Amino acid sequence: MIFGVGTDICEVGRIRASLARHGDRFAERVLAEGELATWRQRSARWPERGVRYLATRFSAKEAFSKAIGLGMRMPMTWRDCEVASLPSGQPTLVLHRGLKDWCEARGLTAHVSVTDETDYAASFVVVEQA
Repeated sequence: MIFGVGTDICEVGRIRASLARHGDRFAERVLAEGELATWRQRSARWPERGVRYLATRFSAKEAFSKAIGLGMRMPMTWRDCEVASLPSGQPTLVLHRGLKDWCEARGLTAHVSVTDETDYAASFVVVEQA
């Protein structure tokens, strides 16, 4: 049974401006440890690719927060929701700490799709309840 659906579109320029204003602190606030390592690698090779990576993660977390109906309030936190990749390259959500416990207690599983273009990143999340 579908528990919730969330979607988000993010202007890449807004993320670029936040990085310019706050530096790495912005990424460190939004990204989980695994995402942060990937962001640093991509940013070092090609800064624009790092910005788009951060924008897709930001968008996916916003879409997930909408799908579970919490918005950005506990137990939903930026760093407890991680967008990882399966070996096939398909994105997947990995939840941590209190957010993981909250979702498991409700029998929730999530499916995520992310995309980006030069100016925008967008995400779609479907959350199912067992």
